[in-house]
Amino acid sequence: MKRSDWNILICVLSCAAYVSCGAPGVPIPPSLELAKPVNDLRAARKGDKVYLAWTVPSRTVDRQSVHHPGATRICRSLTVPVADCKNPVAEVPPGPLPAVGSNRSNSPAPKVEASYTDVLPESLQEQDPTGTISYAVSVQNQSGRSAGLSNQVQVPSAPTLPPPGHFRSQLKYDGVLLSWDCPPAPPASAQITYKLRIYRREQGKQTDTRVSDAGLPDCSSTQPVSTLPEFLDQTVEWEKHYDYRATLVTVVSGPGKPEVEVEGDDTPAAQVFAHDVFPPAVPSGLQAVFSGVGQSPFVDLVWSPNTEADLAGYNIFRHEAGGEPARLNSEPVKAPAFRDPNVQPGRKYFYSVSAVDERNNQSPRSEEASEQVP
Repeated sequence: MKRSDWNILICVLSCAAYVSCGAPGVPIPPSLELAKPVNDLRAARKGDKVYLAWTVPSRTVDRQSVHHPGATRICRSLTVPVADCKNPVAEVPPGPLPAVGSNRSNSPAPKVEASYTDVLPESLQEQDPTGTISYAVSVQNQSGRSAGLSNQVQVPSAPTLPPPGHFRSQLKYDGVLLSWDCPPAPPASAQITYKLRIYRREQGKQTDTRVSDAGLPDCSSTQPVSTLPEFLDQTVEWEKHYDYRATLVTVVSGPGKPEVEVEGDDTPAAQVFAHDVFPPAVPSGLQAVFSGVGQSPFVDLVWSPNTEADLAGYNIFRHEAGGEPARLNSEPVKAPAFRDPNVQPGRKYFYSVSAVDERNNQSPRSEEASEQVP
């Protein structure tokens, strides 16, 4: 083979090797791993605590997966909007990385939630009592750089009061009586007022029921002890366990603005078992009337009806002079009336009535009514 033929062969093989390796294309710079800004920041305030939550970004601004996240800065400001996060109130260290969805599956990748609880200093609450506090978060990379602030949220900056002391519950025949010590008088303000809110939760449930929402009672020293604050919850169901808690609510109002509420901290739970051991009221107005002319003799009884919602009926008792009362009915009588056909001429009978509820709690017997059978 000639030397020129060798040169041609070498060129062909070199070109083939170059093509098989692929074209180098435009060089791609390394990713800065700037996570996409958070877009679902949420905030809720209770007492002097603000609870923040958000979804941890799983992608960068250049649509790559986040592999090396940095800390998340918590940004707080009295101005709206938050301009920057040069002086964060805290930094949340990176947690578990969000899972990256598979290309073979249509189901979205599970989200990773992050949270932070910010404690508001008293001075910040007093600085602008009728204003708001703004929050944002900034997700950093390992070099401390960020793609920007998250969406921004606000909470009221109004001061809150501590919960009332010695919050307690007592079971009564007509409901659960709640009482507490008088809280200190709050400072007077034209734009800020306070009220007491009471919640009830059935044990084993996840939701609360608001049972009272009223202004603060008058707890001046001139008031007698009998007027100390209390509330009777008459909406309970018997044979259930309940937890009660109370909180003082700050209400901020202003001309042309809707009212804003901030709940303070809760009292410890006051527990009660609504066990019905309370009998119905004693029946009243019992009357006995004899009838028997031209027919078999009998005595009719009538009385005023009881009004309890759980009333099961009445029991009827009879005795003669010197005897012990005996019950005449085998099952509770539903209506406030009864006919006694088992009477004998020449005898005097004494009658009384008791009321019984669905849990067999029985009232004392009523005053007696007597009738003479001719």
